[in-house]
Amino acid sequence: MLDPQGLYEWEPKGLAVADLALAQDSAGLVMLYHFDGYIDAGETGDLIVRHLLDGLPHQVVARFDHDRLIDYRARRPLLTFRRDRWTAYETPRLELHLVQDATGAPFLLLAGPEPDVEWERFAVAVREIVERLRVRLAVNFHGIPMGVPHTRPVGITPHGNRTDLTPGHRSWFDEAQVPGSAEALVEYRLAQAGHDVLGVAAHVPHYVARSAYPDAALTVLEAVTAATGLVLPGTAHALRSAAHRTQEEIEHQLARGDEELVSLVRGLEHQYDAVAGADTRGNLVAEPAELPSAEELGAEFERFLADREGDSGH
Repeated sequence: MLDPQGLYEWEPKGLAVADLALAQDSAGLVMLYHFDGYIDAGETGDLIVRHLLDGLPHQVVARFDHDRLIDYRARRPLLTFRRDRWTAYETPRLELHLVQDATGAPFLLLAGPEPDVEWERFAVAVREIVERLRVRLAVNFHGIPMGVPHTRPVGITPHGNRTDLTPGHRSWFDEAQVPGSAEALVEYRLAQAGHDVLGVAAHVPHYVARSAYPDAALTVLEAVTAATGLVLPGTAHALRSAAHRTQEEIEHQLARGDEELVSLVRGLEHQYDAVAGADTRGNLVAEPAELPSAEELGAEFERFLADREGDSGH
């Protein structure tokens, strides 16, 4: 394998500030990470990253070589044309930021487009960064499409070797094979190397999975802050306001009388309530509520990916 350090470079000023933060806090930093381009139903991870970078002080600590990692023909960056010339280019940016929460406490955020190539080398590079900056906990997050109604609380599936940080959430299935991602591989390799990692996947109603669903992002953010101790009230408030507007829009669509959608939501409500009732009574009931099988979950992921690729013209 080629030297992983060839995939990224440190930003000297940002690295100096990160080292200063480490000197002041021997416990180490939390690193959040999310890569755009794979399954992220409801734009869950993208919404969190966007609100964090828009609302909190931050600076770049390291930059990855996007020219090596990104397949431009699969995800074509946007160029702006005005009258007779090109005037702007949206350069893909896969960067590590040092961010400050509401109390001034520093944490790391690694975000940008998912690498298209050299995943193993990329995972080693991330591990090197984790070890260089003494990351005590790495946390990733995204949304997955599920057969759940928008009228019930958003569920989450925690994963990784620190699921004890999100107690009270059971797994919906024992085993499933789904298409891989760089985000998942980083989690897997970090855990293999003995680092603490936590993933949080929000259950997004499949009928809104291709649109922004702030309820899922808010639920994930609350789980992340509870697990890490980060204080992010501004981000939570912005997501809560957006979630309220989204719920109003969904209810407006239902009120217009789309019989197929109304029937779908009512059926999902019945299934959800039956399962929730079984949980509260120790599953000692015989209500007809079937959870999705591993094959059905895998098929749902495949459909979601196919829809996403079809929309983006891959």
